[in-house]
Amino acid sequence: MAKKAPRRTAERILETTLDLFNRFGEPNVSTTLISAELGISPGNLYYHYPAKDELINSLFERYERALGELLNAADGVRNVEDAWFFLHSLFERIWEYRFLYRDLNDLLSKNRLLETRFQALLAAKARAVRGMLGGLGRAGAVQLDSREVEPTADSMVVLLTYWLSYEYVRDPRRALEPEQAQSALMRGAQHVLHQLAPYLEPAQRQHLMGLSSAYQR
Repeated sequence: MAKKAPRRTAERILETTLDLFNRFGEPNVSTTLISAELGISPGNLYYHYPAKDELINSLFERYERALGELLNAADGVRNVEDAWFFLHSLFERIWEYRFLYRDLNDLLSKNRLLETRFQALLAAKARAVRGMLGGLGRAGAVQLDSREVEPTADSMVVLLTYWLSYEYVRDPRRALEPEQAQSALMRGAQHVLHQLAPYLEPAQRQHLMGLSSAYQR
């Protein structure tokens, strides 16, 4: 059997950096810590990523691509089950790069590229949620006045963006630990989807209540 090619150093650096950022928060992780964790010299790290911002920007680009692929599926949502799966999948992507949301305001204040790119990503989330609402409307799953689409979509995007911050405030010592992932993501998806409860047709609303009960067990 042929041996697998070793991962490139640049990729290993990104994976380790993401893990450390998620565990400790970006402001608490230095390039010295990253190189020590990898067992490489600081010079080797700087050869691939000459500044910490380049690590952050590279991780954000990976996140941007992963999330963009998922957002493109929003128009295919036709019922509560589809919406639940879509929103939970969004939260899974957010969780994978949770350091961005944990330290969002700090990161944006220090990184101009991230500031502008995150605004574009926020707009893409809003378009995707509006697309999801449109798909649900065309399928007859929701009855939503056209004037309510924009504020409803905005409310859902706010919850998507700041849910992990809320979880962190509730339990700073444990909220963003890996063992908390599933419960945090399910609560997030549930609360985002419940924004639609008043507009769902009766059978879909009943299905939503059933999903919520099932995931709370």
